[in-house]
Amino acid sequence: MFLGTHFPKVDEKGRFVLPAKFRDELGDGLVIAKGQERCLAIYTVEEFQRQAQAAMSGSSTVRGIRDFQRMFAAGASEEAPDKQGRVTIPPVLRNYAGLDKEIAVIGAFNRVEVWDLAAWEAYQSAQDEEFARMDEEIFPGGAPRPID
Repeated sequence: MFLGTHFPKVDEKGRFVLPAKFRDELGDGLVIAKGQERCLAIYTVEEFQRQAQAAMSGSSTVRGIRDFQRMFAAGASEEAPDKQGRVTIPPVLRNYAGLDKEIAVIGAFNRVEVWDLAAWEAYQSAQDEEFARMDEEIFPGGAPRPID
């Protein structure tokens, strides 16, 4: 499970240092894909295959499903961290997410998301109040409670 927020920098070659706590799960390989809200989603290879299987389960006769399948698959790139834990983000994905130098790398349970730092700060600021009000609209029967 991926948790936490980190603030590495993107170097001139389009690489960033993967946070150490994420390297065990992603060290052997990962898939970077376009995410919603113009961020990038980084999956383990296994989790990407699960996501792809779910996307493929929809009927390709439905335009919205076809569109999603195309964008998800065409924007995905298999990568592997180097010995220093650096991951290269392909230019097309850097452009999609508007990544320059300052980024936020966040854990989102089954994936890692990479955001332009200013975009993440704006999103987080807008969502903080909404998060405080989330209840059964998101989780029928009430929000999940911590296990004692």
